[in-house]
Formats: sequence, C-alpha cells, structure tokens
Amino acid sequence: MAIIHPFRALRPPVDRAKEVASVPYDVVNTEEARALAVRNSFSFLHVSRPEIDLPEGTDIHSDAVYRKAASNFEQLISACPLEPDPIPSLYLYRLIMGEHEQIGLVACCSVDEYDNDLIRKHERTRPDKVEDRTHHMLVLKAQTGPVFLTYRARPEIDSVVMETIVGAALYDFTADDGIRHTVWHVPDPVRYVQAFRDVPYLYIADGHHRAASASRARAELKDQSFGHTGDEEYNFFLTVIFPDEQLQILPYNRVVTELSGLSKDEFLARVKKSFQVVENADPLPGRREQWSMYLDGRWYGLSLPPVEPKPQGTVASLDVNIIQERLLDPILGIKDVRTDKRLDFVGGKRGTAELQRLVDGGKAVVAFSLYPTTIDDLLQVSDAGEVMPPKSTWFEPKLRDGLLIHTI
Repeated sequence: MAIIHPFRALRPPVDRAKEVASVPYDVVNTEEARALAVRNSFSFLHVSRPEIDLPEGTDIHSDAVYRKAASNFEQLISACPLEPDPIPSLYLYRLIMGEHEQIGLVACCSVDEYDNDLIRKHERTRPDKVEDRTHHMLVLKAQTGPVFLTYRARPEIDSVVMETIVGAALYDFTADDGIRHTVWHVPDPVRYVQAFRDVPYLYIADGHHRAASASRARAELKDQSFGHTGDEEYNFFLTVIFPDEQLQILPYNRVVTELSGLSKDEFLARVKKSFQVVENADPLPGRREQWSMYLDGRWYGLSLPPVEPKPQGTVASLDVNIIQERLLDPILGIKDVRTDKRLDFVGGKRGTAELQRLVDGGKAVVAFSLYPTTIDDLLQVSDAGEVMPPKSTWFEPKLRDGLLIHTI
C-alpha cells in the first residue's frame, strides 16, 4: 500500500515559473550554479546552492551558507512572490525531452513507509550529504526539491492521468536546455490516493539523499514536538512518482586520470588479458556486457571472453559492476569509487564526445563508455534488498526545483 498525501504547494506565479525553476542542486557544482543564476535573481539556485551569493571559497557546509539559504528563501517568497495553494492538492508533472515523454504524480509520501522499506532503495547514502540536506531542510522548514520515485505501471492509474491532462495546465514552459515542463493541478486527489493504495511498493529512482534527509529531519522535529500525532507535515516528503515503463536511463560513464604507474601499452596489454578487445570500435556499446574504451585517440571495444562463465547475481551481472571488478580494481587499483580521486563520472546527455574531449585535452588518460543500466535492473536490485554500485544510473530529463515546495 502506497500512502499518497496531498499538500499545499508553495509555488511561483505563472509568469515567474520559468525563472524560478532550477536544475537539482546536486547536478551542478558551485561554479556552474553561479553561472546559471548570475543574471536571474529569481532562480531557485540562490536557495538550493546559496554559496553562489557568498565570497568564492566559502565552505559550502558553513553556518553562513545555511543562513544565506534561509535569507534568500524569505526574499524569494516575498519578491516573486511564492504563495501556498489554498487547499491540500496533488499535481501532475510532465517532462518532454526530444521524443521522450514522461508524466508523474507530485505528492508527498510517508516517511514511515520510507523508514520501513515500503519505499525501496538501491543506493547507499553519504553521511555528509544527508547532513547537508537535513540542515538545509530544517533551516528552510521546507522540502524544495522532489525525490524521484517509480512504481510498476498500472493501467488504472494511467487512465486517471490521461483524464487529468486534458485540462488546462498550471505551468507550461520550455527551459533553456530545451526540456519542456508542464504541471497540472489534480481536481480530484481522492481518486489518486485510492488508486495508489493498490501499489505494493514505491522505489527511489533518484534522490536517496533527499529522502534520507527527510527522515532525519522528521526525527529531529518529532523530538522537538509537543503532542506529536503523526499527521504533521514533517511526516511526509516531497516526491514525483513516475510509472517505470516511462523512465529513461542514460549511460553513466567513467574517466580515469592516471594508469597507476602503467604505460599505455602495459595497461592495454593487461586489459586484453581480462577482455576480448577490438580496435576502432563504436563509442556506444551495442548491448549489455560490452564496453567501449577511449585510449590514446582510439576507441576499443571490450567484451567478456566467451569461454568464461558469466557473472551471476542481480548486482554482480551489472555492467557497472563487471567493469569495476575486472578492470578498475584489479588493473588500476581503484577500489572505492566514491573516494578515489583518480576516477570521475560523466553522465547523461554529455555523451561520448565529452569523454573524448577530456582524454584528448589531457584531463583524463582513459575513458569508458557503458551500456545504460535498465529500470528493470533497478527494480530487481531494490526488491532483493541489495545495493547498486555508485553512479549506476543517470535519469534524463531532470525535474526542476522550486516549482512545487512542501513546507514542514
């Protein structure tokens, strides 16, 4: 049973929506966020990445940054203005990128269901990132960016969605990156609440740290509360819930900055002991258990030797795990992909041209182009209670922060 909770969204007026809506805080660094928001005082990046309005070099986890987030949020509420809807509501959010289209339900979900694994996970969280977003949430008393959830598609929910989107939209704009964002107010939220009661599990697709932060914030607010009932808004967290069959996962590629003391010829020779290698390969792998490697101005195709047994197990058989276990760790000594500074990741639309640019420009020495992980992989790993390797999935298109805010 999935608990769906309507909420009074704090949101911008129609004529400010495009200016306010910003990319998620964790897909841009400080410099990129500053460049995006420098000429736009209404950009929500001033709230989600407030260090952009402080001197360069400011510690992004300092008290000054969180105070600036609260100050910028109050200023945006007043100047934009952001105003709450009069009654608790649900919303639909459509994303269109090229030929791809997906429509999700914007709702609050239960922190209890998250804590009890009825909302399933596939990723470990980093304590520092959870601490950061928890502090941000508590200072703002709001959840400003949604957690991206999915579920196994159900025709009865699809039918209700199709009925809703024939009405007039609240927002409909195309962002500077070409992605179209359309939001509808749901006129009859009870139908959605009832329909989702038959959904056994929701799954986090993207946003594990935001979800964990909502749980952590709830624990702190509950301790401070007198007469806690379980109905307080802090018991729920902001989400957009998409059916699994509509989601699009793009490759999450790898680049490495040095070869652990090996020459390029020595490195290539060791790779050939673990993989079948062909020269002048396509930069994009054609299927699972194929990888493309860019080294010294040339693309190589890698595949598993046919005489060897294939890896067994939900996680073991993932391409991101195989390249780690057969190459990055044994050949380059990269054991912890979260912390090893020799390894970096290139996801989404940047594609193989970005890999070539990094290697040809001397910022990396070798790059690996991967076949994308599938949504079925994600669901199976989550159902098994296992954990995917870091940086296994890159979802596109991305939701925008600041359009629909949940105050707690």
